[in-house]
Amino acid sequence: MKAFVVERYGKNDGIRFVEMPEPELRDADVLVRVHAAGVNVLDSKIRDGEFKLILPYRLPLILGNDVAGVVVRVGSNVRRFKLGDEVYARPHKDRIGAFAEFISMNEDDVALKPKELTMEEAASIPLVGLTAWQALIERANLKKGQKILIHAGSGGVGTFAIQLAKHVGATVATTTSTANIDLVKSLGADVVVDYTKEDFEKVLRDCDLVLNSLGKDTLKKSLRVLKPGGKLISISGPPDPDFAKDLGSGWMLRQVMRLLSYSIRRKAKRHRVSYSFLFMRANGDQLREITSLIDSGIIRPIVDRVFSFESMKEALAYVDTGRAKGKVVVKVR
Repeated sequence: MKAFVVERYGKNDGIRFVEMPEPELRDADVLVRVHAAGVNVLDSKIRDGEFKLILPYRLPLILGNDVAGVVVRVGSNVRRFKLGDEVYARPHKDRIGAFAEFISMNEDDVALKPKELTMEEAASIPLVGLTAWQALIERANLKKGQKILIHAGSGGVGTFAIQLAKHVGATVATTTSTANIDLVKSLGADVVVDYTKEDFEKVLRDCDLVLNSLGKDTLKKSLRVLKPGGKLISISGPPDPDFAKDLGSGWMLRQVMRLLSYSIRRKAKRHRVSYSFLFMRANGDQLREITSLIDSGIIRPIVDRVFSFESMKEALAYVDTGRAKGKVVVKVR
């Protein structure tokens, strides 16, 4: 099968379009013919070697963390899916590989595709949808009437998180550029801070939750807009000791993560709020919950551009600009 693989870490020079063997099918696996794959900042970070410490992949590695396609084979223990099912998923972190013609995944990580979505729209959902769900619903237990600040509201996670927070009944503030104000308002944002003209820490206060996907300066400023007891959840780091524990890391790596997050955890404690790092995980059950929200019209996918499979390098380069509104997708089949 054809696939895009990382042969060595470092920008697009390390990626090649090559022939690879079809993935093995384990007893609890479904083999999916890939129709479309979402392209994420995570893919760029893995390509560049930024996650070597916490995701020690063996090269060559097939990239890709979002997939939509059709089941073509099932393992002997599979009960939820049959041949011909249209599905979507975020593969387990140890079994990524959506940038290929086929991918094999454990059935627990897979869900039936939302009925009304195209394959390209469906492929845009799993990683950002699960990230938003695990941050807002699972970890923060966001409730009606609470106030949340979602940074980078026009990005992949942001466009999904705004809609999910509004569905819960929260008051939603977000940061974005002038060009994307109408977009985030159309998704339900109540307060929009144009970061090209205003400083969010001077506009907002008494937030119950901040979802951060930006850098260190934004992370520190975010502490100041939280009320006592509030939560700062970051998907861009730094990783914390709890994450190292969940990862089953050795003593040395746990100490590294403790040191990396020491400063922000100390500052959070001083502000009487909590800090945690979220690295989302595959979860078919949560994806089914997300499917029901999409099928009922509560959440809609935001897709900026669809590239051809052969244009994978261009798709990654576009994601690297940081200017995508919503998600970027490649059409594989």
